[in-house]
Amino acid sequence: MILKQLSVFVENKEGRMKDITQVLKDSGINIKTLSLADTTEYGMLRLIVSDPDLAKAKLREAGFPVSITDVLAVKADDRIGFLHDMLLKLDANITSIEYMYTLPTEEGPVVILKVANPAEVEKVLENI
Repeated sequence: MILKQLSVFVENKEGRMKDITQVLKDSGINIKTLSLADTTEYGMLRLIVSDPDLAKAKLREAGFPVSITDVLAVKADDRIGFLHDMLLKLDANITSIEYMYTLPTEEGPVVILKVANPAEVEKVLENI
């Protein structure tokens, strides 16, 4: 399934994450999962939220640089070797993964993938 992901550029300053979560809370937006990568000066916060378009608008109003990107959500089997098998299938189809992280759900884990061609990759992984 293709999902909308927020990418928020965050300065490495005390309280910035709290500022972001306050905006989302005040806007009634639920954070389903997130990933934060940082350097000494800034971070890139990636979020899957309940209403990405509203979140983008509200975060921009609050002065945060934010964009929306399509990512692919792949339901993961809870078995040894699932990720390896998925990567082998992607490698065979010459698909480059920019980054990935997981989303826990009641039905089990979901792997979030940032790839250049999410619709094509989704078809490749239909029967994994």
